[in-house]
Amino acid sequence: MDYKGVLVGLGNPGDKYDGTRHNTGFLVADRVIELAGREGQCQAQNGRHFSCELWRVKLDMLGGTWLVAKPTTYMNLSGQCVQPLLAWHRIKPDAMVVVHDELDIPPGALRFKFGGGNAGHNGLKSITEQMGTPNFYRLRIGIGRPPQRGDVTNWVLGRPFGEDRERWEQALDAGLAVLEAFAARGLEHAVRTAGEATKRILPPA
Repeated sequence: MDYKGVLVGLGNPGDKYDGTRHNTGFLVADRVIELAGREGQCQAQNGRHFSCELWRVKLDMLGGTWLVAKPTTYMNLSGQCVQPLLAWHRIKPDAMVVVHDELDIPPGALRFKFGGGNAGHNGLKSITEQMGTPNFYRLRIGIGRPPQRGDVTNWVLGRPFGEDRERWEQALDAGLAVLEAFAARGLEHAVRTAGEATKRILPPA
């Protein structure tokens, strides 16, 4: 089948990780799957050979049919899912959007980019190493840094609360608009849509 693209939401499998900051990518993927179930077409696929949960979704907002994947490898081995998945379907890395949490931007902020470094994110590092290229799209959703330095692991594996949680959840929803913008008009429009959403969600400095 000719796919418009592949959406990979990053996270860790298992109930104990549900709703954690590091599962931001999973939560956006869940929103796409839920929307496709209501407004388009959504078919679960056998992702066992690719170490992932896998769906085929067709949505007008995405301009056609996409694969949506949630790796079951744990975050630091995400590339072991992504590389065989794309290879089997003969999809190039530049047709992939990876959704992930981002420490370096505040909760509620969204960024969209193509390529670049990994900024210490183990999921991105694994994908880049396994694919042999950093040239794929990334939807980055901010989780901010912990108030106490050196507590990053507990922070990313924890759950947001208070105002941070409200803004983070708004950003998860806004991620759908960014994906729609990208599917319709490409990178620059997605970057602009992410910036506009961030301005709505975050209070003025």
